Amino acid sequence: MPHIALTALLVADYDPAIDFYVHKLGFQLVEDTDLGGGKRWVIVRPPGAVESGLLLARADGEKQGDRIGDQTGGRVFLFLYTDDFQRDFEAMTRAGVRFIETPRQEAYGTVAVFEDLYGNRWDLIEPRG
Repeated sequence: MPHIALTALLVADYDPAIDFYVHKLGFQLVEDTDLGGGKRWVIVRPPGAVESGLLLARADGEKQGDRIGDQTGGRVFLFLYTDDFQRDFEAMTRAGVRFIETPRQEAYGTVAVFEDLYGNRWDLIEPRG
């Protein structure tokens, strides 16, 4: 059955991006393969995720470089679901993740927007029910 496996996320450089996603968000480094010519195939994913992940793609050229941190024109780009909002919110805050709003209750659950190291916006969400 088809499913979305990877989402390409433009980054300025691989190692700082790996550091952010692994050490600040608690993601797992699934693969880091040298492709030659300075390119790497780098996949990270949240613990327990099996069908989806992020491909950390170093920007190639000015056009891609201009999109780093703004792949969606300032809208929330990615949605990180959790089964314990408070636990993950506190851990991410301690790790230095920048939340741009205080947590709030919505019809769909508890949510707060944070930014990754480049300014891409994410929702941390604990779905209701």
